[in-house]
Amino acid sequence: MPILNRAAEMQAEVAEWRRYIHARPELLFAVENTAAFVAGKLREFGVDEIVTGIGRTGVVGLIKGKGEGSRTIGLRADMDALPLTEITGKPWASTTPGKMHACGHDGHTAMLLGAAKYLAETRNFNGNIAVIFQPAEEGGGGGNLMVQDGMMERFSIEEVYGMHNLPGLPVGQFAIRQGAIMAATDEFTVTIKGLGGHAAQPHRTIDPIAIGAQIVTNLQMIASRSADPLRSVVVSVTKFNAGFAHNVIPNDAQIAGTIRTLDAEVRDLAETRLKQIINGLAAAHGAQADISFHRNYPVTVNHATETTHAIAIASDIAGAANVNSEIDPMMGGEDFSYMLNARPGAFIFIGNGDGAGLHNPAYDFNDEVIAHGISYWVRLAEQRLGA
Repeated sequence: MPILNRAAEMQAEVAEWRRYIHARPELLFAVENTAAFVAGKLREFGVDEIVTGIGRTGVVGLIKGKGEGSRTIGLRADMDALPLTEITGKPWASTTPGKMHACGHDGHTAMLLGAAKYLAETRNFNGNIAVIFQPAEEGGGGGNLMVQDGMMERFSIEEVYGMHNLPGLPVGQFAIRQGAIMAATDEFTVTIKGLGGHAAQPHRTIDPIAIGAQIVTNLQMIASRSADPLRSVVVSVTKFNAGFAHNVIPNDAQIAGTIRTLDAEVRDLAETRLKQIINGLAAAHGAQADISFHRNYPVTVNHATETTHAIAIASDIAGAANVNSEIDPMMGGEDFSYMLNARPGAFIFIGNGDGAGLHNPAYDFNDEVIAHGISYWVRLAEQRLGA
């Protein structure tokens, strides 16, 4: 079954919504204008119940079907942008310096709004659809806050589904996998406290830079020698700050980075080994290490039955040959993971075509994707609620 005719007819209108949002990016939980735009559109569509302020600035709209069914399926899009300066030069480019939609959340929001309009018009399903518009995916954990606010219980959501665009995957194609599809993302910050002194007399110092360099190198042993090579772990040191003059060995140095894993056992192992390596190397050289370790987003795990449903719907729209049902897991993080921990569901990628990658200042969401995304949401809602 190809894309819906009505979805194709809506594409230009939905693209205008997308471009409106794109030009007005907002970060993390400060998505008040985007949330107001979403709530206003849902009211225009005649959505039965609209609740704002879930997870601080999230919006949920409830659309009731024609039948007497009481089951509720949740469909989720994210709304926030990134702290980047856009360089696309498009007419709808960001009007706010230092902020841009570099991950396509503007497109995700617009596609779900398009699906909400269609579903509110047709109501060709037996039960309820909860359209979920989430703030603060880009590091704020807005999905977690919406769950903590009781969203699943309040709307009696039984299954929940998410979708994200993927540059490099052709328009009209989908990609998904059962099980872990995106990684847990943990963050660490380390202060190495040594003893500063003259660069000509290193024997009178405890050099935190030299110790830090050993730590950076040895942290790679977690992946190469501590973890099973068939179970993914990525340790990346992304900050190393120390010193202020050519002839001075500083008192301390700071290191920070991330650990990304795809299962809980390796996640625990990586945290343990990181602390052992840092503390051991610091102690061996007479220094002290203060470690701050923050567990961020959990692994995004697609449930088996719901993944099967998602594959079937995507295949109906795009054709089975255009659905990769065994995409390799990605080591990026996604806070839809919290919703999948609360309810069964699945997270799918939709092709964004050629162009700049995610989180790149040259990125722009491809409006040709819109009809495919709307069709996926609509067919999924109707199929899961027995239309």
